[in-house]
Amino acid sequence: MEENFVNLVGWLRLAIETVSIILVTVGAAVAVVLLVRTLVAPQTGSFNKVRLTFGRALVLGLEFQLAADIIGTAVSPSWDHLGKLGAIAVIRTFLNFFLTRELKEEEEEIQAAAASVRSSRAG
Repeated sequence: MEENFVNLVGWLRLAIETVSIILVTVGAAVAVVLLVRTLVAPQTGSFNKVRLTFGRALVLGLEFQLAADIIGTAVSPSWDHLGKLGAIAVIRTFLNFFLTRELKEEEEEIQAAAASVRSSRAG
């Protein structure tokens, strides 16, 4: 019974890691398409939109990876596994924090640029 549960958790972890890989891969592909469009017809804030798109995919992918690690460690909670999970969680949390902060700042820049364009057209 316990072996079946461990196998189920292993498959669940693999599924979540697969979702993470798909998210990052699709995010990268979309970002490349947006980047090519930006290079062909540059617009104000185009590069920021590319970075925001890719950044969101990275943040979501990191969250799924952390979830997979937590699930994997829940089955075999040795001190070694817990220590590795703690280190991974700290690193990913810092990455996630800084990515999220940068995304918020870039979103604000894009909104400010759009507001500036609207006000210059109105005036």
